[in-house]
Amino acid sequence: MAMKRILTPEREALLHDERRVLGDLRAVLARHGADREVERTLERSIAQLDELFLLVVVGEFNAGKSAFVNALLGREVLREGVTPTTTEVEVLRHGENHSRAAIEEHLYAVTAPVEMLRDIQIVDTPGTNAIMREHEMITSRFVPRADLVLFVTSADRPFTETERAFLERIRDWGKKVVVAINKVDILEREDQVAEVRSFVERHAAVLLGTTPEVFPVSSRLALRAKLGEPGLWERSRFEALERYVTETLDEESRLRLKLLSPLGVASHLLETQRSLAASRLALLKDDLEALGEVDRQLEVYCADMARDVAFRMADIEKTLVDMEQRGHRYFDDTLRIGRVFDLLNRSRIQREFEREVVADAPQLIERKVGELIDWIVDADFRQWQAVTERLAERRRQHRDRILGDQSSAAFHADRSRLIDSVGREAQRVVEGYDKAREAQALADGARNAVAASAAVGAGALGLGTVVSLAATSAAADVTGMLMAGVIAALGFFILPARRRRAKEEMRTKVSALRTRLAGALRAEFEREMMRGRQRIEEAIAPYSRFVRAEQAKLTAMESELETIAHDIRSLRVRIEAAD
Repeated sequence: MAMKRILTPEREALLHDERRVLGDLRAVLARHGADREVERTLERSIAQLDELFLLVVVGEFNAGKSAFVNALLGREVLREGVTPTTTEVEVLRHGENHSRAAIEEHLYAVTAPVEMLRDIQIVDTPGTNAIMREHEMITSRFVPRADLVLFVTSADRPFTETERAFLERIRDWGKKVVVAINKVDILEREDQVAEVRSFVERHAAVLLGTTPEVFPVSSRLALRAKLGEPGLWERSRFEALERYVTETLDEESRLRLKLLSPLGVASHLLETQRSLAASRLALLKDDLEALGEVDRQLEVYCADMARDVAFRMADIEKTLVDMEQRGHRYFDDTLRIGRVFDLLNRSRIQREFEREVVADAPQLIERKVGELIDWIVDADFRQWQAVTERLAERRRQHRDRILGDQSSAAFHADRSRLIDSVGREAQRVVEGYDKAREAQALADGARNAVAASAAVGAGALGLGTVVSLAATSAAADVTGMLMAGVIAALGFFILPARRRRAKEEMRTKVSALRTRLAGALRAEFEREMMRGRQRIEEAIAPYSRFVRAEQAKLTAMESELETIAHDIRSLRVRIEAAD
């Protein structure tokens, strides 16, 4: 049976393009940190293009897989047993002598001088329900490399639950599957064989999405027929399956399967990575929404603060406006001819000015500024609490979402570490938030800002004292101007004009003082609000950068995988249509 592999120029082009597409996928997987086992699986699949056609035989331990392989080869190459003693994977190759040698633990190479093995390698595997689970893991290593999977089930227990589960895994790898129903010689009537065959076809079609070739056989009778009892050959029903392997799977069909097989593996790995990327992106989308919610909270916080600060500052400014109006009234009452001699006593006029004009303005301003400071500090504290609660919620959701997901441990570890880090920082701020200290720091800043704007040395003085000094300084300027007005009035008898001039000077100086004080306070409080927001944003920044960087990376990976998926679909069409 000659099974030569002949590559026409068209097939050479297909092979070249397939290597390129598989290489592109390998590069994408490596670039985006895919699990090393995923990369190894793809590498083995790429290497498979240079290997002989690989027929992998799978099924439960009592389905008679070893007997089936012996019947196909026409000689007792493999050991047979009625208990799950076949605990190794055996790779059958052509050799001048019958030999068995260990390749690695639980994996053996078996050679036999059988013509079929010159162009086909056959893999016999432990049962899908083997006692030792690592045997099934070894079996699973070969399924992705298979060009054809021959699934052996037993006529006395067709299509068990473990067989169905294993067949689903084979389907995920996109492999061509042929089903052999072994041990049909135990069925007495033809209608029983037909019933079992129909049962297997229906369930296999549901699992695989297409109806596979199904062959009822008796491996035991077929081997006996080949070893000297030819009368049993017809009863074994083996001829149809053997013809399928030797004739239907001719050189062209095997080559087609050889080219399609790695594409099935690539598609499986690609879809796994796309699903993983989609899962991560969904998680990151929730993260972005959480970060967006924090941003929105900060925007609302700043808008509310700006509005309320403006309202409270207007109340503070009103105190200064009232002081200015008292000054105007004072001038009306004081700067008149009946009080000319009083006006000559400068210290007395200044004391009156401070008592009647400045009055309790410094104390009112200090109290109102204190209330504003307490309100700002409380609002800042509440913002940190809100951030802490939101991040705690994300941590809870994170744990729920990654339950059992071990394939992206590094991603989840980095993300969890950053959320925890930000959460710890926020919690540290909340737990160590000293409102009195924060209020004092803000009060000191406000006092110094007012002192600087009014050109008054603050030192350890309170805000009210600083305001009082600034107002007294203005009072000194005004009373000095007042005395000049009195002298002018005595000299030129134009007191009414001087009164108007004095009131204008008063308006100018007190208005300037009001503007400086209010401006200094407003600037200090706005700076504090900005600082509070900036502290929160800086705490969240590492988490935010990670989320946005991962989103960009995963979106790029999705786009690259979609391009490769399109190339794989195009290759499939070309391979199926190739002569």
